[in-house]
Amino acid sequence: MPRTAHGSVFAIALLIGVAPTLSEAGPATSRPTPPTRDPHSPGYVTASELPDGDVPPADADGNFILGPNHPRAPEMDPHSGKVRHGTIIEFTMSSADSKFYPGIRRDPDIKGAVDPDDPAKMIVTNSHPAPCTREVAVYIPEQTNPNAPAPFIVGADGPDKMLFTALDNLIAQGKLPPMLAVSIGNGGGDAQGSERGLEYDTMSGRYAEFVEAEVLPLVESHAHVRLSKDPDARCTMGGSSGGACAMAMAWYHPDLYRRVIAYSGTFVNQQWPYDEKTPHGAWEFHEHLIPHSAEVKPIRIWLEVGDRDNLNPNSMHDGMHDWVLANERMAKALAARGYHYQFIFARNAGHTDRAVKQQTLPEAMLYVWQGYAAPTHE
Repeated sequence: MPRTAHGSVFAIALLIGVAPTLSEAGPATSRPTPPTRDPHSPGYVTASELPDGDVPPADADGNFILGPNHPRAPEMDPHSGKVRHGTIIEFTMSSADSKFYPGIRRDPDIKGAVDPDDPAKMIVTNSHPAPCTREVAVYIPEQTNPNAPAPFIVGADGPDKMLFTALDNLIAQGKLPPMLAVSIGNGGGDAQGSERGLEYDTMSGRYAEFVEAEVLPLVESHAHVRLSKDPDARCTMGGSSGGACAMAMAWYHPDLYRRVIAYSGTFVNQQWPYDEKTPHGAWEFHEHLIPHSAEVKPIRIWLEVGDRDNLNPNSMHDGMHDWVLANERMAKALAARGYHYQFIFARNAGHTDRAVKQQTLPEAMLYVWQGYAAPTHE
C-alpha cells in the first residue's frame, strides 16, 4: 500500500476520468507586474506594524502589517518521527454524479468581452457544458475519537499539505483539538465561464450546499468518521477565489460554518453568470452586504493580502479588480460592524504567497478557532 509523509493513502475512484485541476492555472496570459502598495495609503485601514518576522497574537482582533521577511513557523516543519502524523484518504468525484455542478468548461482560444453598456459586466460566449472530476483529500489526525463527531476544516483547491502539516503539529502540541481537514479540488479552469469560477465566485450558498449534500457524506462513508453538525465546529479556508468562496460559505450559511480563513481573497467583481441581486460579485461583500446586513453574523474571519497582490488582471477596468483595495475594504467593513476579524497586510508578498502562508497559517488557525471547546459528547 502506498505511503505518504502523513500516513496511508487510500485512493477510492468513484469514476475514472480526467484528473482535476487543483491550482490557479488558467489560459496563459501576459499580465503586468502589480505595483507594490503602501499599507499606509490614504483610505487604507490603520494597522499595527509588527517587527519583521513576527505574527500578531492569536487572540488579537484588528489590522496588522507583516514583513518584509517571512520566516517559516515552526509548526510548518513536518517533524518526521517526532509527532503523530494523520492519515490522508483520497477519492475522486465526477460531475456526472452531481446535482449541483454537472460541469462547464471555458474554451481557451476565445476570450470574453466587456459589456459595452456596463464595464462591470463580462460577456462570456466560450463556456459550455463539459464533464469534470475533482479530487478530495481527507486528513484524519491519529488522535481522532471515532465514536464522536469531529470538528473540521473545509479547504478549497485540493490537497493542502501545508495545512495537514500544521494540524499535525498544533494538535500534537495541544493548541488545537483533534480536527479533520477536507480539501476539495475545484472543477477546473479559472474565472468567468470556468467550473472553478462558477463554484468559487458565485455569490450564493450553493457551494456550501453542494459540500453538505454531496461531499461530506462521501467523506464520512469512505473515511469512516463522523463530522460535527455544530457550525461552531466547522471552518472554511481558501486562497484567491477559494478565499471568496470560504467567505460565501459562512456568509450565506452561518448555520453550517462560522470560522473563515482567506489568503488573497478575491473579493472583487468576478462573478459569472451575472446576478442582479449581487451585480458586482464578491465586491458586494464590502460594498453592500456587510455594511447593510440586518445583523452581525456569528462568524470569525482571518484575512490576508500581499503588497504586490493582483490588480486588474483582465480586460475589465471597472475599479473593482484591485485585490489589495478589496481586502482593505473588507477589513474596514468588518471593523465598522464589530466583527471578530484579523487582517494581515504582508509586505514583500504576492498573490497567495507561499512564504506568507508558511509564516502565518498556524497563527491564523489559532485565531479562528478561538473560543471553541470540543464537547464531551454530541
